[in-house]
Amino acid sequence: MATGTRTATTSGSPGRPRLVPSRRRGETARDEILDAAAELFTRHGYTGTSTRMIAEAVGIRQASMYHHFSTKDDILAHLLETTVVGSVEQARTLLDADGPALERLLTLARYDVEQLARARWNLGALYLLPEVGEPRFVEFRSARQELAAAYAALTSAVLGDPADKRCLLPFRLVESVIMMRADEQRGELGGHTAEGLVDTIVGAVRMLIEHRP
Repeated sequence: MATGTRTATTSGSPGRPRLVPSRRRGETARDEILDAAAELFTRHGYTGTSTRMIAEAVGIRQASMYHHFSTKDDILAHLLETTVVGSVEQARTLLDADGPALERLLTLARYDVEQLARARWNLGALYLLPEVGEPRFVEFRSARQELAAAYAALTSAVLGDPADKRCLLPFRLVESVIMMRADEQRGELGGHTAEGLVDTIVGAVRMLIEHRP
């Protein structure tokens, strides 16, 4: 990713001068805005972050930022969608695939937990923002619900009973890595890392499904 010293213009926006050399990750100014917003939202909260703060973190004028995103909501919507779009695509593929349902479930769980654990910023922590319940973010909520339904369908295929309450749990076990990342950042994970617990989380999903109460 670009981390050079572009100073003349904002990448992708001819004639829009920067305040400082480029200092964020990203190939374009849009990418840099998203990177800065992700950091600020996860550190200061959504309401505690202004568009001016985002622009200053990137090193561009606030007016230049609006060339890429009309509102702060647009930035949040894009960031939220990036946390689920890949997993939803993977889920659709696995639902249509052949092979044991348990192995397909575990493949989805591993893919999902890895991308949540290894993302540069802990964007899953934004799921609990009260703003996410607003109509503006319905596309993200719909995608996340589709992902949860895929987990339930694969689990049901293993257990043979869609009414089994365990069908609700694999999706939530996977998303537990979000809280683990938050605990890790506060030094409350006992020296472990969220990324280092990927195998443990996937193993917990397997144990849950294989356990017969």
